[in-house]
Amino acid sequence: MRHIVAILLQNEAGALSRVANLFSTRGYNIESLAVAPTDEPTVSRLTLVTTGNDAVIAQIISQLRKLIDVVQVDDLTRGEHFERELLLLKLRVTASQLEPLSALVTESAGRVLSGSLQNFVVELTSSEALVTRFLAQASQHGEVLEVVRSGALGIKHGAATVAQIPAA
Repeated sequence: MRHIVAILLQNEAGALSRVANLFSTRGYNIESLAVAPTDEPTVSRLTLVTTGNDAVIAQIISQLRKLIDVVQVDDLTRGEHFERELLLLKLRVTASQLEPLSALVTESAGRVLSGSLQNFVVELTSSEALVTRFLAQASQHGEVLEVVRSGALGIKHGAATVAQIPAA
């Protein structure tokens, strides 16, 4: 099963590599990884997507909590959450492909960043599943030149935050 794991960690050199090393040494795969500072300059938020059954995810979370740089860990997929991924897509299109592609972008709530036929660039923010579907559909309307995906970002639904999760 696919899991989105939110990690608050100290914003220090080597912290990210220690998290990534934990995954690689145990043979776990990271499908996507996004990290940036939070409103607290000493803390960064790392959001990663991995797969595994509940026992594997529980083991990963337990091992993450043992890392000295980790402040907090939460499996967002255990509760209600919002998930978004950013897609930047560059295509080469013909004049006849332009109208159906533009209609697809509008229908998908995307945005055209460059309307040039030689480098038609689209931005789309949606769920991972809808980004994947849009990519497949858009590739039918032009030659895909470049695909950039952010990977999943997630936030808990409601008033609870990852920072409020009691440390284990």
